[in-house]
Amino acid sequence: MVPDPVSVDEAELRRQLAAVYRLMAHFTMTDLIFTHISVRLPGPDDHFLINPYGLMFEEITASNLVRIDLDGRVVGDTSAPVNPAGFVIHSAIHRERPDAHCIVHTHTLAGCAVAASESGLLPLNQISMEFAGRVGYHDYEGVALNLDEQKRLVADIGSHPALILRNHGLLTVGTTPAQAFLRMYYLNKACEIQVAATRAGDVVIPDSAIVEHTAQQLNGETPGDDFTDDVGYGLAWEALLRLVERIAPDYKE
Repeated sequence: MVPDPVSVDEAELRRQLAAVYRLMAHFTMTDLIFTHISVRLPGPDDHFLINPYGLMFEEITASNLVRIDLDGRVVGDTSAPVNPAGFVIHSAIHRERPDAHCIVHTHTLAGCAVAASESGLLPLNQISMEFAGRVGYHDYEGVALNLDEQKRLVADIGSHPALILRNHGLLTVGTTPAQAFLRMYYLNKACEIQVAATRAGDVVIPDSAIVEHTAQQLNGETPGDDFTDDVGYGLAWEALLRLVERIAPDYKE
């Protein structure tokens, strides 16, 4: 089972977030040092953890993650800088979405390609149908350094689990690092499928009723007939942690 985020302490959240960074590197969903993943810390202070600006994702460990507040101020004894765009995007969503304990943002090739397409994400495959009607779109306003953009980011993601930043990239949220990572893994996979399918020729989109039925199944909205329940996510996360232990055992240092 995936732990309740409220009951997880900072040390465990640091390990989970560091594991996500290493998994992102393993599955080649990085952009050198220029994307970011954050997790909200429990407690009344509205602090969250994010990567120190300048480290490759392969270098992230539990101990070098940076704690910051919603105003972008570093908390604690560290001189590590934080990506300003990471603060603008992540603090906006952490502030307004109580369920967004973890936020993953990427600039993958397939994700950027779909973000640049007029159609956006199409329900071409069972994987992409998970996000049908459940992904927001945010128009490009330049590098995310303007605090005024935060209110539009929050409005555009709404209550969705995912956001496509047009001409920019992808973003997912989750109640846990496990959920946010798995959503990003499959959102990116959906984009990869779309890029490949549209290159192959004319695409086939299933009937809208079938698309919505599948989305409900994959999001656990059909009682007794869901595939992404807490048990499934927990099993997948346990398998991913075993993978991290094999390929990057220093992540938890």
